[in-house]
Amino acid sequence: MRKVLIGGLCVSLIAGLSACNNPTTAVKSPEASQTATAVSQALGSGIEFAHFDNSIRPQDDFYQYVNGTWLKNTEIPSDRTSIGAFYDLREKSRDDVKAIIEQVAAMPNLIIGSDEQKVADLYRSFMDTATLNKLGISPIQGELDAIAALKDKNELVRYFAHSQIIGGGTPMAFYIDIDAKNSSRYATHLYQYGLSLPEKDYYFNQAERFVNIRKAYLAHIEKMFTLAGLANPKASAETILALETAIAEKHWDVVQTRDSTKTYNLYQVKDLPKLAPDIDWTGYLAVLGADKQTDIIINQPSYIQGLNEIIKTTDLATWQTYLQWQTLTRAASNLTEALDNENFAFFAKTLNGQAEPEPRWKRGVATVNSLLGEVVGKVYVKRHFTPQAKERMQALVENLRGAYGDSIKELTWMSDATKVAAADKLAKFNPKIGYPNKWEDYSKLTIKADDLFGNATRASQVEHSKSLAKLGAPIDRDEWHMTPQTVNAYYNPTMNEIVFPAAILQPPFFNLQADDAVNYGGIGAVIGHEMGHGFDDQGAKFDGEGNMRDWWTEQDLKEFSERGKALIAQYNGYSVFDDLHVNGSLTLGENIGDLSGVTIAYRAYKKSLNGKEAPVIDGLTGDQRFFIGFTQIWRAKAKEEALRNRVATDPHSPAEFRALGALSNMPEFYTTYDVKPGDAMYIAPEKRVKIW
Repeated sequence: MRKVLIGGLCVSLIAGLSACNNPTTAVKSPEASQTATAVSQALGSGIEFAHFDNSIRPQDDFYQYVNGTWLKNTEIPSDRTSIGAFYDLREKSRDDVKAIIEQVAAMPNLIIGSDEQKVADLYRSFMDTATLNKLGISPIQGELDAIAALKDKNELVRYFAHSQIIGGGTPMAFYIDIDAKNSSRYATHLYQYGLSLPEKDYYFNQAERFVNIRKAYLAHIEKMFTLAGLANPKASAETILALETAIAEKHWDVVQTRDSTKTYNLYQVKDLPKLAPDIDWTGYLAVLGADKQTDIIINQPSYIQGLNEIIKTTDLATWQTYLQWQTLTRAASNLTEALDNENFAFFAKTLNGQAEPEPRWKRGVATVNSLLGEVVGKVYVKRHFTPQAKERMQALVENLRGAYGDSIKELTWMSDATKVAAADKLAKFNPKIGYPNKWEDYSKLTIKADDLFGNATRASQVEHSKSLAKLGAPIDRDEWHMTPQTVNAYYNPTMNEIVFPAAILQPPFFNLQADDAVNYGGIGAVIGHEMGHGFDDQGAKFDGEGNMRDWWTEQDLKEFSERGKALIAQYNGYSVFDDLHVNGSLTLGENIGDLSGVTIAYRAYKKSLNGKEAPVIDGLTGDQRFFIGFTQIWRAKAKEEALRNRVATDPHSPAEFRALGALSNMPEFYTTYDVKPGDAMYIAPEKRVKIW
């Protein structure tokens, strides 16, 4: 497992985290903007008018006004839990990758060990259900035997470490990442882990929905144990749920775990026995290969203390049953069709409302993307991303950077001293666009056409070895945490970098055939969003070098905090369902990113006009096109079950509130659409939130 404090644009897929194609799409650089009017007249508006619902007043619900007809008429496919702009692009990216894989797989006489052989055989290993059915649970039998052979609690803890290395389940997750308070070095970290349900509240909430989920989860475990031929399915299910509930009780909640201050706790390894005396730290770290490190960052110390008590008071047989389950459930999609289907029935259908599984080829593509992503990414870039697109994206990023700098200078609530530090951080942003400068090396990974579980296990082992090699080494500034074919984007505070994979650079985000206004509203707001993460409630704790330190004056920090509290209150007021509201505290960072992104993108758009009036295209002014362009990128629908899970666990607000929340705070939106008191989107001027 790898935890990285990354602010992302993503609208998370419930069935799996993405956790951002049009290669010729472009925006004009500032130098070209003097001809903007003439060029724009030859371009379309980029607005998807067929999606509008003109029965809705834009002043009351701009999201429904722009997307309402699409929302009414569009059905979510039975093999998906969500549909919309992001999801459609992800489908296209998957189609593009499938074409690459199939072309590679059709090549004759592939050389064993070559990238091409690995891609072809990994895909084949996933698609070959006949072999998977024949193998049964034999691929995991070695792990089940090792679990059964555990003799004491020290061996149990050492098995936790082993399970971590092979990608199995464990109640604590070890990972290596940059030290948030010393960004010149890599450090070891521990993070709470070990639950099968989405979040701790699922184990305790007494509302009918959660009670029914727990009943279904018990039945699912029992069914999985039965299909696998494991002993005592019913009793084992009860044992597993009881232990996971005890673990969940010690977990921090989703709001606490996104607090970078609270989760930075540096311990000397020699002092770990004081924190958790019943955990064999020497054996645990030795198995991981990290026993030479003198310190470790514990994200949730009270959880480790609580886990210590659970290990101490829970008998070994109970832990063995739990580990059987963790091994089985995490391998399920790589085993028989029967186990795979039952895994789908609970985690996708019951939890998220997905009516039927995706075609197997889609999941095969996802597996290749996951384990060999940059091998495929190299080909994807050649086919779908041109140098011209990268150059034009770089120009747009610099335009947004300049607009952000101007905005910082003009802030009335921030002192000059803090403005200097903020401007320094902005100047040190490192934009990464399209694809890495240095591609991932997969030479040590062995892939076999008849060993899907082994392929996944070996990939996890290779990844662990690569992470270990970072300890004591210089920071790898070329590393990416998303592949080029990922439709998403992210900000990484310890690297102070904003990253835009190639696949997001296509309509409705980035459109060569459209006037600048819609591009600034789309990809411009995406760029601004990622820049905004550098100055959200967590990103603002990090300086331009990527170190978490206090660079604010006391008064400025107070002012910043008050604005954040106002945004929390605003989003807490948004009702997703009659019994469910947005969690303003959980979503604060992303909401700051959205508000900052569209605000700075608008400023950059106006700056690009060089004082000239934007042309009217398709009856719309430039400002109208900008705001519509922003709102149409959030077009989305989700199954109720999936949306409820998302609200409970995802730091992003639901799509409609990402549009409405940001625009309701922008004075320019009020002017453009004549929003007045009494209109549903109206917020009194003194209550509107402006941060950056």
